[in-house]
Parts: sequence; C-alpha cells; structure tokens
Amino acid sequence: MSDSATNDRVGAGTEEAASGPGDGTRAVRAGLPEPVKHEPTLPGPVFAAHFHLPGDPTGPYTYGRDENPTWTHLESAIGELEAPGEADVETLVFASGMAAISSVLFSQLRAGDTAVLPDDGYQALPLVRAQLEAYGIEVRTAPTGQDAQLDVLEGAKLLWIETPSNPGLDVCDVRRLAEAAHARGALVAVDNTLATPLGQRPLELGADFSVASGTKQLTGHGDVLLGYVAGRDAGAMAAVRRWRKIVGAIPGPMEAWLAHRSIATLQLRVDRQDATALRVAEALRARPEITGLRYPGLPDDPSHKVASRQMLRYGCVVSFTLPSRARADRFLDALHLVEGATSFGGVRSTAERRGRWGGDAVPEGFIRLSVGAEDPDDLVADLLRALDATAD
Repeated sequence: MSDSATNDRVGAGTEEAASGPGDGTRAVRAGLPEPVKHEPTLPGPVFAAHFHLPGDPTGPYTYGRDENPTWTHLESAIGELEAPGEADVETLVFASGMAAISSVLFSQLRAGDTAVLPDDGYQALPLVRAQLEAYGIEVRTAPTGQDAQLDVLEGAKLLWIETPSNPGLDVCDVRRLAEAAHARGALVAVDNTLATPLGQRPLELGADFSVASGTKQLTGHGDVLLGYVAGRDAGAMAAVRRWRKIVGAIPGPMEAWLAHRSIATLQLRVDRQDATALRVAEALRARPEITGLRYPGLPDDPSHKVASRQMLRYGCVVSFTLPSRARADRFLDALHLVEGATSFGGVRSTAERRGRWGGDAVPEGFIRLSVGAEDPDDLVADLLRALDATAD
C-alpha cells in the first residue's frame, strides 16, 4: 500500500464523521474551556491538595484525590476524541495505563466471576491474571487473532480485548466479539493504546469501556505516564471512579496538563508516524533475513481485512523477527536514528528485542519497532543500512 493509499484510508475514516469537525480540528480544540478575555487558551495546571470548602461539601472540587480542574479539561478532551459528539460518555484519567486497566478489572469483577483475557497481550497481563485468580476470579485466555476469544466466552462476566495486540499486532473483530459477549451478559473492555482514538473508536464498535495508556502515542513525547478509561454506562463508570478514589491512582496535575497540551498535535503526529510505519514495513518486507513481519496496514498482513473495517489508521508499530538473538542485538546497536527503549508511540523512533524481558511468547530475534516522526527516507535508510552492516 502506498502513502496515497494510506491517505485515502484516513480520508475514508474522517468522512464517516463528516457531520462534525475533522480529527485535526478536534485534537487541537478538544477539552478547551470557553474563552475568557486575558486568560490562557489552555489554563495552567492546578496544584491543589484541597480547595476552599466552607459549609456543606458541594460543588465539583473538594479534595485533590477526587477531582482537579486540570483533569477535567483532559478528560473532556479524551472523551471528545474517543466518542465525538456523544455527551453521555464519561472519561477518567489515571496515573498510568496499568492503573486504568486495573480499575476496570477490579471494579467490575468479584470472587466467583469469570474474565476472558488475551494470551498474547501486554506483558503485564499475566501479573493481572495472577492477582485476579488470587481474589477467586476465574481467568480464561485465548489468542487475539481469528477472534479466538469467542470460544471461551460462555459464562464470562467481562471480556478484555487488546487490538492490535502488543507486541504481535494481531487484530480481532471488536464488533463481532462485543455482540457475542453482550448476548452472554458480559461486559467488554478494549485496550485502545496502540490504535489511539484517531485510529479506532471501541465505544462506537460496541465496547463498554475504552481503556488506554496515554503514555504512548496519545501524548507522544515519552515524558508522561498516564492512563484513562472511557465509557458510557454511568453505573459501570461510577464503580471505576470509586476504585480510583480507593487506590488513589491519580495523575499529577503537571502530567495531566502536559498530556492535554500534547493531544493538540495528535493528528499531525499520528498521520506522519503511521504513514512512515507503512513505508518501513514495505521496505522491510523485501529483506530475506526478516520473517514474521507484521503491520496491519500492509494489504497482505493476516489482520488487514479486519483492521481495514474497524480502524481509521493502522498505528505506528511494526514487528518482525531476525534469525537470532545475536543478530537482533547487533542490528539494534547499529541503528543511528532508532533509540533502544521499551514503550512505543513517541516522536523519536525506538526499538527493542522484546524477548529480553522474558514475558512475551516471541522468538529471541523478535523486534518491536516504534516509528517516530523522523523523515521517512532517513529512517528507512538507517534501518536498511543497519541490516546490511550486521549481516551474518
């Protein structure tokens, strides 16, 4: 697929919301308060552990663990991106993506319930599984690809979907899984981290919760830890809010303000990074030493058909496998424009041999590459040069 084809796909996604503003307009203006003369467009962070509160404790801001005006602006912004034009969607921000994930699972599940998780998802999910089981919750797992979680849904209270999956980049049909789960009385949560709200809108596809780490491409600069949960069911979100209050998993006001500031460039960053990721995937596809190349935007990717139905953009992560651990390590060391780091979604390209952590079922030579905002020609040239320089 060419850059022009990617742009056509982006255009198709925005046409679906032609009755409202485009992605760039929403990202730039999301969550801003009404303009006040002589006041900043985006108010600065509010540093407050408590607020003036004479008399009865009424009003939106009482104590810093419960609410903060800086969170309010950010939550409004994320909600506008996750569910444009839907006033009934509530968004809550957290100190990290794992705080957001935990808030949904532990607020909605009780001893004796059953949860369905992906077995190829984020590396921390096995830790979550162990804790759920310690609380008397049954956990079933199945792969993301081929909608395999359908086979283990019966009797479940909650289905957790991660699509595209991290790090393998498999994609499942959110709408199909959500309909099947709801028919069985289960709630559905989708980890939308890799796609971002500009790449996929789980609530529109039938999910009850859209959950993400804002640490990644949403904020995009590698300087903020953040998570969020968006949902439209008031009762379910009240339980999530209560969990946040109990465990105190709240973001600092500076982090919330930095995140809101960063969202203004989300569409610019996503379009650049995702288009370059396709260029990179096309270039790597021609290399004989690379196997298992995955990028949902490639027409021959196993997930492309499903991804093209439900995704507006395909993400900035490319994964592939080199013949050995040694070759992968040499390749990473030889790169000039790609930094060795975990995480993904930043404006500076990063990569890592994912097997070094020991928690993912991937080959030793498996590489997760996060494509940044560098010039596409420069980045492709650096990757190809490093491959040539480290050939066996």
